[in-house]
Amino acid sequence: MEKMLIPDKALWSERMALSIMHRNPDAWMTDFRETPRWAYTNGLIMMAMQRTWQHNGDERFWEYAKAYADTMIDGSGKIKGYDVTEFNIDHINAGKMLFLLYDRSGDERYREAIESLRTQLRWQPRTNEGGYWHKLRYPRQMWLDGLYMASPFLAEYGQRFDEAKAFDDVVKQFILMDKEAKEPKTGLLRHGWDESKLQKWSDVRTGQSPEVWGRAMGWYAMALVDVLDHLPASYSGRVELQQILNRLAATITIYQNPETSLWSQVINKREKKGNYEEASVACMFAYALSRGVNQGYLEEKYMDIAKKAFQGILDHLVTIDELGIMSLTRCCAVAGLGGKPYRSGEYDYYISETIRDNDPKGTGPFILASLEFERRGMVFERVNRE
Repeated sequence: MEKMLIPDKALWSERMALSIMHRNPDAWMTDFRETPRWAYTNGLIMMAMQRTWQHNGDERFWEYAKAYADTMIDGSGKIKGYDVTEFNIDHINAGKMLFLLYDRSGDERYREAIESLRTQLRWQPRTNEGGYWHKLRYPRQMWLDGLYMASPFLAEYGQRFDEAKAFDDVVKQFILMDKEAKEPKTGLLRHGWDESKLQKWSDVRTGQSPEVWGRAMGWYAMALVDVLDHLPASYSGRVELQQILNRLAATITIYQNPETSLWSQVINKREKKGNYEEASVACMFAYALSRGVNQGYLEEKYMDIAKKAFQGILDHLVTIDELGIMSLTRCCAVAGLGGKPYRSGEYDYYISETIRDNDPKGTGPFILASLEFERRGMVFERVNRE
């Protein structure tokens, strides 16, 4: 029998990080592509690696994240393959990892890349009330995903480089989606909102997309807690965002399956045929709730919800092979609205998208959630083993 690559005593954050590195020897490989690209998925994993390094001091995780940045940023600070004129808000997310790289190295290449992404947001097309379009090719549309991609980056930029007006833009995105994308009866938010109401997927009255997609809600929840980390204590908009986060926490708790402690792909239709409990939404909610409590944004009672979710993930969505390599199962590969081929945003669309193991949109938040529990010395053991 081969020697265990990851010992049983490894913490869950370390086990997942090492498993990712084992499957993807080069950091750019983590988003299921055959060639390197500047992608939000890579950025999510690398930020998780950086936080793991901050937590345990293991340089392997720092070097892995740095290797991705150095693959994608050339000697002059230009991001390879990045085209600002696409105004793709997803491209902002990988910029979050650059702040720590710049802090630790002082390498101006990283600052140049940061400034390129900030420039995009200065010229990003907007709705009439100032909401960022998701992409240039998705006109007048805001998606919940986009709030995670851009808002924490912009908030941290404003904090670090003393640009207070950036905070107003950040808060505006959440207030708009809280108003325009929310279902009044449930408090859940739809995946997207079309200001023009011209898209085939948008409701002619509200402009909302048809369903509540789990991961979209997960992006939104993570965005809220990450943004709050960077808003000044004296900033008035901070109170409003914390109120939105608390309403969201109360709402998602209602839809957690009491038997498995997980959430469904289409959150509010758990019993409907074809629906399934999806990994990334559980990891994202576990992170948002646990960090929200740890940072003082949420009441302590939400830590219990987060703990149950994490235990549910370990019991129902995790496998570990004979070498100690960990996998996260039942991840939705991707979902969107409109485009070619056309994505309707209807129930049947969400449940028909590809399901795969170890998608970075699940494994990254799994690490982030693990670290929040480890901050408190919490230990989890799997109960239901394969």
